[in-house]
Amino acid sequence: MRARIPFALSALTAGLLSAGQAAANDPTVLTMYYPVAVGGALTDVVDNLVEEFESEHPDIDVDAIYAGNYDDTRVRAMSAMEAGDTPQLSVMFSIDLYELIEQNAIVAFDDLIETDEEREWLDSFYPGLMENGQLDGKTYGIPFQRSTIVLFWNKDAFEAAGLDPETPPENWQEMAEMAATVHEASGGDQWGVMVPSTGYPYWMFQAFAFQNGHRLMSDDGTEVYFDDPAAVEALEYWVSLATEHNAMPDGTIEWGTLRQNFLEESTAMMWHTTGNLTAVRSEANFDFGVAMLPMKTQRGSPTGGGNFYIFEDTTQDEQRAAMTFIRWMTAPERAAAWSIETGYMGVSPVAYETDALQSYVEEFAPAAVARDQLEHGTAELSTYQGGRIRRALDNAVQAALTGQMTPQEALSQAQQEADSVLRRYAR
Repeated sequence: MRARIPFALSALTAGLLSAGQAAANDPTVLTMYYPVAVGGALTDVVDNLVEEFESEHPDIDVDAIYAGNYDDTRVRAMSAMEAGDTPQLSVMFSIDLYELIEQNAIVAFDDLIETDEEREWLDSFYPGLMENGQLDGKTYGIPFQRSTIVLFWNKDAFEAAGLDPETPPENWQEMAEMAATVHEASGGDQWGVMVPSTGYPYWMFQAFAFQNGHRLMSDDGTEVYFDDPAAVEALEYWVSLATEHNAMPDGTIEWGTLRQNFLEESTAMMWHTTGNLTAVRSEANFDFGVAMLPMKTQRGSPTGGGNFYIFEDTTQDEQRAAMTFIRWMTAPERAAAWSIETGYMGVSPVAYETDALQSYVEEFAPAAVARDQLEHGTAELSTYQGGRIRRALDNAVQAALTGQMTPQEALSQAQQEADSVLRRYAR
């Protein structure tokens, strides 16, 4: 004879089973902060990608939150972590690595991968884009919106100045001469070149220094070499574009408005991230070209932009879901689509082998310039206490460009400040 279960108890059991089944079927919810450092409707692009991902993965919901520029995004993510509301993942500066590791904020992807397929994915990215995401043999950051600095030039302005519109400057001397020619030919109405000195002045300076054969920091993030003679010479050249060659306006040049200055033909050349490429293509009313940066002793540009990170204070299920999302976002087809939509680089060689990106590069050759420049690239300036170190260098660059200090004085001061900060990290 079967024992009878009281109705109330059977109802409770059924309710618990139902609740447990509903909980099991609930999607894993991920919060992701991300930055936008260039113009254009990148938030729409991200929203569309997230919507597509969720349609393919109904068991994962992604709340993608635009958080401002790179610095804003880092502050917001870290503030949320300190408040006990840690996001599961974020896109942040690739150079935030040391700060994130020092605060035990992120996990290594090596500790999350479980299959040979995942290991193959981790090894699939351009090595030059992985430098800022790796430390002591482990990978903490996955490339996403990555860039190098490229030279944009107005071919119509070159032709009007009597220059070959198809030939950009190859070296520093040619850039100064061509820029001065454009400015003179326009009767002073158009500058020859603009290099931004707000937003990320350290990044532009690093390019000048590297082109002069000099690397600004050690591989382990514990030392910088700001006052080396090659670095001083690089800053002297940057200053001379205004003071000696009359090719660039003196003072500071705004990062955020420079693209518009180029589009409005206030300048014939600009140094800027390749992340502006698609926006320039869609908005320019003149013929333009894109080239690798000019050199002094060697070609070169630091890489830049944002990586994906997964936070430590999250559950195993959340970390696995975050891995699924990041793998999807960086798959060759999505990396190709992201590059076409924005101008940022396809982050893996396989992305450039997709039909979409191959066709796009064949139609629009400038789309390959940033990728090709990786051969001459270097890791972006990244150290322990990175915010303080970059701020010291930013201040030095701006002090030299505004005439408050000589390049030697400014960089010597920045070196002293950096040494005092980094002394306790010496190995």
